Amino acid sequence: MIFTIFFNTAIFQGLVLGAIILKSPLFKSNANKYLAYAIFALSILIANLVFEIIDIYSSMPFLRFLDDVEWAFIFPVFIFMFVIHQVNHPIRNSKKIRWLYVPFLYSAFSNIFYDCDAVAHFFTIPVALKNFIETLGNFDFFIILLFMPFMAVYTFGFIKFSKDNQEKKWITFLWFLVYALMLSWISAILISLFFHYDVSYVMRILALFATFLIHCTAYYGVFRYRLADNKKGIEALLYQEIPSDNLVSVEEIILKKSNDASALDLFTKENPYFKRLQELCEEHEIYRDSSLNREKVAEQLGISAGYVSQLVNAITEDNFANYINNYRVEAVKKMILDSDYENYSLLAMGLESGFTSKTTFHNAFKKSTGMTPKSFRNNNK
Repeated sequence: MIFTIFFNTAIFQGLVLGAIILKSPLFKSNANKYLAYAIFALSILIANLVFEIIDIYSSMPFLRFLDDVEWAFIFPVFIFMFVIHQVNHPIRNSKKIRWLYVPFLYSAFSNIFYDCDAVAHFFTIPVALKNFIETLGNFDFFIILLFMPFMAVYTFGFIKFSKDNQEKKWITFLWFLVYALMLSWISAILISLFFHYDVSYVMRILALFATFLIHCTAYYGVFRYRLADNKKGIEALLYQEIPSDNLVSVEEIILKKSNDASALDLFTKENPYFKRLQELCEEHEIYRDSSLNREKVAEQLGISAGYVSQLVNAITEDNFANYINNYRVEAVKKMILDSDYENYSLLAMGLESGFTSKTTFHNAFKKSTGMTPKSFRNNNK
């Protein structure tokens, strides 16, 4: 009973924490997105254990669909994705890392397909095919035996690319907790298989460790580390120094609490909103939207349009329009140098990169490079 209470609390906290990380503009980044997904996966793993303890499968067999999928395949992948995005390693943009999802997709498809017959009775699988699927299912654990140590070593190799010592310590601590949990889980199953011991109690202890992992993620990763960049604004929110029925945006709180000198310190390239803006431009190429303006960007960042201008002006010493146009110019330059676009006109390249007219395109290109687009192409033939 005590175990169940702890687990239910952990599941609830995990789901709430994941939702907060995904929805709050304070945590908006690709790295945190994958951290939230990892917390969701861990919460599902704990939920499956609770369902088994209270024997809910007898009354609600459809929950077998959730239980039979090997969530242990996807959890370490999300942790890996979190790490490479947090340290900004170039591999985060590689399509090859999609192969890491294959074990989970294989497990999900085969088990859900099997349960459509065995649990839901939507259709009947031929006996030969069912036996084949069952045989494949028996290999799941052996795949995990190889996959988990590989992911542990592979993920650890990218932590060293962090340029911030505090960040490196936090990621290393998270990595240690994750793989201490996962490798202990594998060891318990091996003991159960080869020595026929009842490890159900051990599994409950490991589930308690998983709840500890969620708490650590909440405290160290979110409240202690992630919000450090917005310390003044967060303190104001935590201590409710403004009326709860008249909340203003975080950046406004920061500016109200800070004198001019300390406020300027917030406008650096490490500002989380500016880093998110860079990410939107570099990874999502939002500059290709010809109707892009401060208001649209502000909505995506969860801040005011005025603060977007302040950030860009203070950090780049240029205005918002020029900042976005510089990305467009770089996109055109890449297209000019790419043989796949040799049949494109310069204007077509400019329009595809987000410019709205020939005049704007030429003026921005010349301002950025010192030459016209035609001169640039002729010089690089």
